[in-house]
Amino acid sequence: MIRSYLFVPADSERKLAKGAESGADALILDLEDSVAADRKAGARQTALAYLKQHAGAANRPQLVVRVNALDTGLTDADLDAVVAGKPDAILLPKAEGGAAVTHLDAKLAAREALHGLPDGSIKILALATETAASLFLCTTYGGSSRRLSGITWGAEDLSAELGAETNRDQAGRFTSPYWLARNLSLAAAASARVEAIDTVYADFRNMEGLREESLEARRDGFTAKMAIHPAQVAIINEVFMPSADMIATARAVVAAFAANPSAGVVAIDGVMYDRPHLTRAERLLARTTS
Repeated sequence: MIRSYLFVPADSERKLAKGAESGADALILDLEDSVAADRKAGARQTALAYLKQHAGAANRPQLVVRVNALDTGLTDADLDAVVAGKPDAILLPKAEGGAAVTHLDAKLAAREALHGLPDGSIKILALATETAASLFLCTTYGGSSRRLSGITWGAEDLSAELGAETNRDQAGRFTSPYWLARNLSLAAAASARVEAIDTVYADFRNMEGLREESLEARRDGFTAKMAIHPAQVAIINEVFMPSADMIATARAVVAAFAANPSAGVVAIDGVMYDRPHLTRAERLLARTTS
């Protein structure tokens, strides 16, 4: 079960070590925004060394590599370096719909074959809302690749492209263009039957704001959240961990429908549950066992 994804610059061995101690369920070894152009080659080698050292370890976090966007001309060099380290997934920034995911799938398939890895062993996460064009392509992720396991969204690059002065209001809440991007990514994930991952909360000293935003994301259907600082991980993990009561209720709903397979509605302790409740219960239980 992945609740938290922590970004770590791939060119910093010190920050990679701190990230591993953070309690994050997944580390995103970043080759994109947090690495300067003249340090990218070195960052690839640092990322590869880290993957080779830790990929086979027990009880480790998931290891994800954020490559550079397809239109930069750097993606192939990123993949050439890191696929040999067997990352669990590649995070594709500035993804523009299912076609971009299919394109990355083909690149990964070729490199998996080259390194003797099982076809499809490296998954894909798509960062789906960083360009204006990407917002119009959120309906196209379904069926794009069997590797696609999650969709997330971003506001910083989008705000730059839109020419916005800021992406949050004075209270720290996203302004309307970014709520649109958030909601489109959530719907895209649901449509593609993959996990919806909420974006980062940039004010890493504001733990109250982080908790509030995490609770809103969980309420609306997101299953995890990205972090930019190790101090954010504990709150994210707490918020996105289903409570014992939630798990018990989900099990009861699944059991009740299993006992009454033709029922459209079941009653448990005086509360009525219908088929949509069953779907939610099954998804929650699937997450807690993954």
